[in-house]
Amino acid sequence: MEGNASSRRHRDSSSRALLSKIKGLCSLCSSDLPKGQQVLTLTRECHAYRIDVLLRVLVVVQQLLKENRHGSKRDIYYMHPSVFSEQSVVDRAINDICILLQCSRHNLNVVSVGNGLVMGWLRFLEAERKFDCISSPTTAYPIPVHVEEVKDIVSVAKYILIVEKESVFQRLANDRFCNANRCIVITGRGYPDIPTRRFLRLLVEKLFLPVYCLVDCDPYGFDILSTYKFGSMVQWLGAFPSDFEKYDLPQQCLLPLTAEDKRRTEAMLLRCYLHKEVPEWRLELELMLQKGVKFEIEALSVHTLSFLSEQYIPAKIQKVEILPGYNIKS
Repeated sequence: MEGNASSRRHRDSSSRALLSKIKGLCSLCSSDLPKGQQVLTLTRECHAYRIDVLLRVLVVVQQLLKENRHGSKRDIYYMHPSVFSEQSVVDRAINDICILLQCSRHNLNVVSVGNGLVMGWLRFLEAERKFDCISSPTTAYPIPVHVEEVKDIVSVAKYILIVEKESVFQRLANDRFCNANRCIVITGRGYPDIPTRRFLRLLVEKLFLPVYCLVDCDPYGFDILSTYKFGSMVQWLGAFPSDFEKYDLPQQCLLPLTAEDKRRTEAMLLRCYLHKEVPEWRLELELMLQKGVKFEIEALSVHTLSFLSEQYIPAKIQKVEILPGYNIKS
């Protein structure tokens, strides 16, 4: 308790210091400053506009700090969309403010918009905002940035499915995969950010569900699989190097491994957990290197557009055609 109180006092002190700096900065942000007192080097064309944007963003930051709340860059943009014109204008202003106040974006209580998406049989609250995925299991919801504020998690799902790419996530949504299969589907849209990994870990801890992961059959897909380091059992669903023969993929669906692909795969094979904990994963990587080819998950749609959602995934889960999981340590 004493440590938490000390931490809160430190945050309060930091916020007061930043608010004091903001007050001083606002008093200097004027277009008629005497020579040598400008706080930013601005071109004549954008001087007034950048000052206007800077002050508007500073007002929002000041409010966030005073109320001890957080806001995303996108939240700030939508407060004055006609003035900011595009997201990059806000991003630039926030960077300028960080330089002027000599602090990080985190200190301003401004967060990035999370990359992760979730859909399926799930309902939860985040900062009193209700996310009711169950009412529309094929609708994508953004994964909350402030995972610590997620509560009242309810689900009747049988498992959690992680997919590497948004395109595959959208394919499953279009095929109404979650309607036919009681599950939760998550994508980090490539390499998962911290909120996505933390949200996934929270679901596993609260719901005690098995987790399957579907990634491209290439070194980057395997690396993404290994990135979900939350100390829970992740089971590799596919796509495996052995799948291209098993599912009779035509040659045009296969891509040759590049020199960089081979180098990355060889480096991965040196990871100790592949030898001790999940030798089956190592065998698949060795097969990829031996065959010298890779393919994307979407290549499985060569049979039918809905092959992935109607046959490949359900059959793998039903027959347990997956590679054993591994408790990847953070």
